[in-house]
Amino acid sequence: MKNESNRLRLFPLNTVLFPGAVLNLHIFETRYKQMIAECLEGGEAFGVCLIREGDESGDLSVTPHEVGTTAEIGEVTPLDGGRYYISTIGGRRFRIDGVVSRDPYLLVDVTYIGEDAPADRTTLVALIEEIRSVFREYLRLLVEFSGARADIDLPADPLDASFLIGDALQVADSMKQRLLELSSTQQRLTLELGFLRRLLPQLRSLLERKRDQPASATRGSVLGGRSRADQEKFFGKHFSSN
Repeated sequence: MKNESNRLRLFPLNTVLFPGAVLNLHIFETRYKQMIAECLEGGEAFGVCLIREGDESGDLSVTPHEVGTTAEIGEVTPLDGGRYYISTIGGRRFRIDGVVSRDPYLLVDVTYIGEDAPADRTTLVALIEEIRSVFREYLRLLVEFSGARADIDLPADPLDASFLIGDALQVADSMKQRLLELSSTQQRLTLELGFLRRLLPQLRSLLERKRDQPASATRGSVLGGRSRADQEKFFGKHFSSN
């Protein structure tokens, strides 16, 4: 796939947006109200990147990760004072080539990035079938643990499935970012399968604790631990930040 250069308005957030995933936002800052108004007027998407350093609100010097995803604006609910509730869906992945300006919002030059062709389609299809049952069990346990519904059907397309699993995994955003950055569907699915195999016994353990302890004892638990060191120990150093 040929890479394409383009210019994007950028919304750095403390979240990772995968292609095909839904992201709902309340737009209330002056600069982002202007940004969304311009996107709506021009029928354009904006870019979403996980914040590497800085804050979501009011930080003009915020540093985003280099790889992000376009957010295609769907439903829009205008509010008083120029605010919006918007629903977006992840579109195309991109890599930031350079910052054009920071005022009133980040404007960046980007290159859209594609996915490497699979070396062995047969292996990829077999991998999807293997991960499907593991992912189904993960969702079942997650629903039991959280009490929230999770009606998710894994797509037949391996690329779409890899992005859906990455979005659904309850792991640190830094680890989701590394999954987003991978250019190989087979590698992404293989690593996600490893994640799921490690998460299942921990989730079963958390469920046992939940049955025996008050809700406050397990509320807010992050599988693999909250710190980077804990996450690396649980999932492997491949997912440490650069």
